[in-house]
Amino acid sequence: MDYHNLPKEELIKNFETDPKVGLSKQKVTQLREKFGPNNLQEKKKKSNIQRFFDQFKDVMIIILIIAAIVSFAIVCVEKNWGELFEPGLILLIVILNAIMGVVQESKAEKALDALKNMSAPHARVIRDGEEKVIDASELVPGDIIKLEAGDFVPADARLLHSVSLKSEESALTGESVPSEKDSEAIVPSDAPLGDRNNMIFSGCSITYGTATAVVTGTGMNTEMGKIANLLAGETESQTPLQKKLAQLGKYLGIVALAACAIIFIVGIIGGADPIHLFMTAVSLAVSAIPEGLPAIVTIVLSIGVQRMVKRNALIRRLPAVETLGSASVICSDKTGTLTQNRMTLVKAYAEGDESDTDLSEAKGNEKIAQLLRYGTLCCDGSVVFENDKETHIGDPTETAIVLAAHKWGFPKDELNKTYPRLAELPFDSDRKLMTTINSIDGKNVVIVKGAFDMMMNRCVSGDLDKARKITETMSENALRVLAIAYKIIDKVPQEPTSEELENGLTFMGLVGMIDPPRPEAKVAVETCRKAGIKPVMITGDHVVTASAIARELGILLEGDMAITGAQLDAMSDEELDNQVENISVYARVSPENKIRIVKAWQKKGQVVSMTGDGVNDAPALKAADIGCAMGITGTDVAKGAADMTLTDDNFATIVEAVREGRGIYANIKKVVGFLLGTNIGEVVAVFVAMLIWGVSPLLSMQLLWINLVTDSLPAIALGMEPVEADVMDHKPKPKDEGIFANGLGIRIVLQGLMFGVLTLVAYWLGSKWTGTAEGGQTMAFMTLSLSQVIQSFNMRSDHSLFKIGVFSNKNLNWAVLASLALVLLVLFTPLNIAFSLIILPWELYLISLGLVLIPTVLMELSKAIGIIKHNK
Repeated sequence: MDYHNLPKEELIKNFETDPKVGLSKQKVTQLREKFGPNNLQEKKKKSNIQRFFDQFKDVMIIILIIAAIVSFAIVCVEKNWGELFEPGLILLIVILNAIMGVVQESKAEKALDALKNMSAPHARVIRDGEEKVIDASELVPGDIIKLEAGDFVPADARLLHSVSLKSEESALTGESVPSEKDSEAIVPSDAPLGDRNNMIFSGCSITYGTATAVVTGTGMNTEMGKIANLLAGETESQTPLQKKLAQLGKYLGIVALAACAIIFIVGIIGGADPIHLFMTAVSLAVSAIPEGLPAIVTIVLSIGVQRMVKRNALIRRLPAVETLGSASVICSDKTGTLTQNRMTLVKAYAEGDESDTDLSEAKGNEKIAQLLRYGTLCCDGSVVFENDKETHIGDPTETAIVLAAHKWGFPKDELNKTYPRLAELPFDSDRKLMTTINSIDGKNVVIVKGAFDMMMNRCVSGDLDKARKITETMSENALRVLAIAYKIIDKVPQEPTSEELENGLTFMGLVGMIDPPRPEAKVAVETCRKAGIKPVMITGDHVVTASAIARELGILLEGDMAITGAQLDAMSDEELDNQVENISVYARVSPENKIRIVKAWQKKGQVVSMTGDGVNDAPALKAADIGCAMGITGTDVAKGAADMTLTDDNFATIVEAVREGRGIYANIKKVVGFLLGTNIGEVVAVFVAMLIWGVSPLLSMQLLWINLVTDSLPAIALGMEPVEADVMDHKPKPKDEGIFANGLGIRIVLQGLMFGVLTLVAYWLGSKWTGTAEGGQTMAFMTLSLSQVIQSFNMRSDHSLFKIGVFSNKNLNWAVLASLALVLLVLFTPLNIAFSLIILPWELYLISLGLVLIPTVLMELSKAIGIIKHNK
């Protein structure tokens, strides 16, 4: 029901209540049974056990578990308990991976908790004719509640009576200043949330005045409850990287199973031992699955998270790092995100001047100095300075005047002492004026401050036509304009009235203020455009204000559209899909509008980032591919729903985050290419060797050592490669672009074939030279593991190693030394017995080292002749 559109009398009749008596105890009980407690419902969360078992749904993990079970079964059949090391190692890897996943998810889904905490704990209510304080959860629709400045609003309510009431609703509507409320207003039924000035909303706060209201909605039936429903309904979708790795796991699983099937068929036809075939299948499965890939990608993302923390961006979910690097559209809230969330006085006009003046250029203008002094004397707001920190107390439009006067050398405290206040008429939304009487130089001076349209007819002196035109110009530039006038009276009245004080005034001037853009936001927007990212402003503020800020920042360009939430509601989904790329500003929007905008962009195949700080941003933050909340001004709800929090509330930080995201994704591609090159080489070597010689050149334990121990450290170091300087000079990669795009997949296959051939050559030479399979396996192990370690240098860049500096990545240098030590450990210590390795003749070690250097020679040649190109 549109409660804001009903007369108060009809509303009271509908709720069967009485403004003076309130509800009866019996009626409250009936209504509580019908509507339930005034609480937000919580979505049931997964237990840690459920999260743990969810980790085992990945195809790669399932294949590893099957491999471990098969290996364990063979150990039990043959009663060779010394071989338990192999299945035990596989299962340990799987369990550690699952635990890591649970830890990552344990802090998720805090948005609804934060919403509950925002609910007011107590409420002043009239029941059975008595005023009492009760828990807010006990409120029911029809309750009569009383509110004053400083109170949280405990439920949605329609005003019955109000005096100078203002409500802080920026978290819900995006308005940068408190909303003025009027209990007598009848608002159109289709009015957006921010224009329903006869309503107050749960979770907001009263900043000025007093009110009596009737509760119209509790719990999930409040505007806050609707947002909670939206949050509960929005599922967290997988990021592009998660989808690609899951797809990769399926492909590798199919390859492993197909290879196993072929080996089995060939083996059975050849009369091979089934137990031997099972062990070979385990080896193939282990060789095909990059066991370390999920963990290493997680570590690389974690390193990226640490880098981003240093740049004031806090990541909630690791894969969000990569997604941010893919962002092609940034939908940003205006208030507090692109702007400073602080009204600032920027223009002033004094009666008699030619035109309005930028305040920064008006120093020395005595008339404007007098305007600021009088304006400050007529303000209740104040600005407190402590340890170089400004604290604004009271109405933002008043604190803007007070701060401007302070900067001109007129601190409010000193003005109040010099020119004491003798009487006042508080602001109210009917008059839209505030009046004080101050003793100035022995005279009783009435100072009136308020809206020009209300002031104009009360003035008897001044060029009001000129002032009206300047007011209109300021308003067109999205400035909030206040007029200041005065008169001198002989005697201070005992009971001041508006009729007596606010007439016969001398017009003094105008002040214009705005919530200004962050200085760094314009540069950030420009960088976004250079990087092929479309910035979009989404705000609850008025379209004129939003458009002016967007134009100044470079978001609203020539030919772009700025529309309101009402215009958006009038659009069909098809119309929005056709127009969405041309719309750069959305004003006066609802939470549902924000989700619709995000999803319209997502239909275009774009990776959408949503930044914001208010409760009203939370559902869209969650629906977006990546949500970025503000850390200082941001609500807990926004932070809980977002993937990333900007700890300095600086829009420019998002540019650095995008840069890091792009760099990290490039590094992940290097890591994936590095690890898969090994896996393909292993599959080729095992598969071909089984077909030719009927024996595997590498045992599963040896493969695990290469995949998990030898390769892991260089892979992590590759993930720490510095971000390339030109990463923000090109467009984001398309949403549907595979991880193997731009020739990476072909290169990985070719590199895998190269490693496979080198391993087979090494095995053949070793087995021929020593006359044993162990000799061949030892030489194959040494060649493959060492060539992979050296390959990590080749994977650093598409540029020549000698151009970027062979040893310029210090982390990689240390990782390579550690990996070499680990290879030598199993080759030349008693550990070689556990790995079925033997000591080779010195000639074979020299030949193996020669084979190890072949990949570097081939990679440098391919870079030199342009087979490998640097992709921008």
